[in-house]
Amino acid sequence: MADQIILRNVTKRFTTKTLGDIVAVDNFNLNVREGECFSFLGPSGCGKSTTLRMIAGFEDLTEGEIELCGRLVSSKKKNLYVPPEERGLGMVFQAFAVWPHMNVYENVAFPLRIQKINKTDIDKRVREALKHTSLTGLENVFPGDLSGGQQQRIALARAIVTNPKVMLLDEPLSNLDPKLRETMRFEIKALQRKFNFTIIFVTHDQSEAMAISDRMMVCDMGKIMQIDTPENLYNKPCNRFVHNFLGESTFISVIVKDGKVYAKGDMTQPLDLAIPQDAAQEMVVATRPNEIALTGVSDGGYKTHIEKRIFLTDRTEYLVPVGEQVVKIQTPHRVHFAEGEACCVRFLEPMWYPADDGKADQERARRQLV
Repeated sequence: MADQIILRNVTKRFTTKTLGDIVAVDNFNLNVREGECFSFLGPSGCGKSTTLRMIAGFEDLTEGEIELCGRLVSSKKKNLYVPPEERGLGMVFQAFAVWPHMNVYENVAFPLRIQKINKTDIDKRVREALKHTSLTGLENVFPGDLSGGQQQRIALARAIVTNPKVMLLDEPLSNLDPKLRETMRFEIKALQRKFNFTIIFVTHDQSEAMAISDRMMVCDMGKIMQIDTPENLYNKPCNRFVHNFLGESTFISVIVKDGKVYAKGDMTQPLDLAIPQDAAQEMVVATRPNEIALTGVSDGGYKTHIEKRIFLTDRTEYLVPVGEQVVKIQTPHRVHFAEGEACCVRFLEPMWYPADDGKADQERARRQLV
């Protein structure tokens, strides 16, 4: 498959009155393949929406270049900038952006009228787009009389009616209720299979991104952290931030001493962990709450007790002290311990990361104010 979207050394700087200079996007390099659903994922202020806006042409870049479908559309070095309406993209945003004074038919027909397409072709293409977004029969209804899900379908129909090769979706489902969001995910994938367009999907919702994506980019503080398939990102996160952002995580601060690993706050009993070669004296061990073995005292492991037991529909959660921390463990219902009962824990396949960086948390908080 050919690369349909290419970013080379793309950087975007902002100057704000209150916070000074911010590098919103710092030297992004990525390739999105034809027919791929590629998600930008990260917290507020990480640079994902700014990157999408530069691809769309709503923001000019500070450095680097962007290529769409084999055509250079933004280049600072060559002083080149192609406006949004000439980039041939379909776009759907968080705010549905439908025109309240136009009925459903006219909302969807609008971009074709701007392109001066003849009436027969407009009618054919609009009715096809309405059919594939389950809006047939609502042609004469105005958006104010429709639900949020139906209004979002209008935005989707308006985006696909121009037959774009690339569709940009910026938090398109965040204004919908959870059940409808799930339905719309499948509808977007069905539309992609039908029309074979490439999708860039921007979201802060990791479950949404993992459900819809072929590959994902996780970014933080304006930098790309990792690009990979959802499965690889979840199972092989490159750092603590990615581990924490994708799915539930349990982190234990540990101290390495005399070839043994101790939970911070308890130097009386070591944890049964193999020490990586590059381990520092203070490290963080990361695992998923459902990848911690919770057993009886006779089975061996780190001796502790159940501080709290929480029964949920699909699992039981236990809060268990490990050193100075309280660790969350998730088990099937068949694993049963009472509050206060003695137990042992073992960390099955943990990952090791450097100790906390407080400055990173401060910078994330600062960026969310921009």
